[in-house]
Amino acid sequence: MEKAKLRVTLVRSTSGRLASHQACVKGLGLRKMHQTVEVEDTPCTRGMINKVSYMLNYEQV
Repeated sequence: MEKAKLRVTLVRSTSGRLASHQACVKGLGLRKMHQTVEVEDTPCTRGMINKVSYMLNYEQV
């Protein structure tokens, strides 16, 4: 059985943000603006996405 996935795109820059917010973006695997990654839908990744949701676009895959 395949786990649910989320498609996450970085739409705002991380420069000048709190270090913990930058760490969340990095933890999601995002490095550049407009880069898109697919991550597993787990409580851990949901928490990171919620913390920096103002910098991201995300959708269920």
